[in-house]
Amino acid sequence: MLYTVYILRFFDNTLYIGQTNNLEQRIKDHLNKKDRASKFSKDHGDFKLVYQESYNSRLESMRREKQIKGWTRAKKEALIAGNKELLKKF
Repeated sequence: MLYTVYILRFFDNTLYIGQTNNLEQRIKDHLNKKDRASKFSKDHGDFKLVYQESYNSRLESMRREKQIKGWTRAKKEALIAGNKELLKKF
């Protein structure tokens, strides 16, 4: 089973970082504001999936999610843009 770390950009330009083993269903949950959707997505409205990467274990994806959450906004934006040179500077 693959696990996905993903980043959503909300229309107020805030970012949400999460991880799941079923990205398609998780996105639907966020969109439909279901009980399983995060409080953050319920409070911030519409969004766009801007980044994703896959891992073979939940532990790996959870570690990566935590790592990204600890980054500065600028480093997260460099990751989303795929700017490896800028990522190295942080």
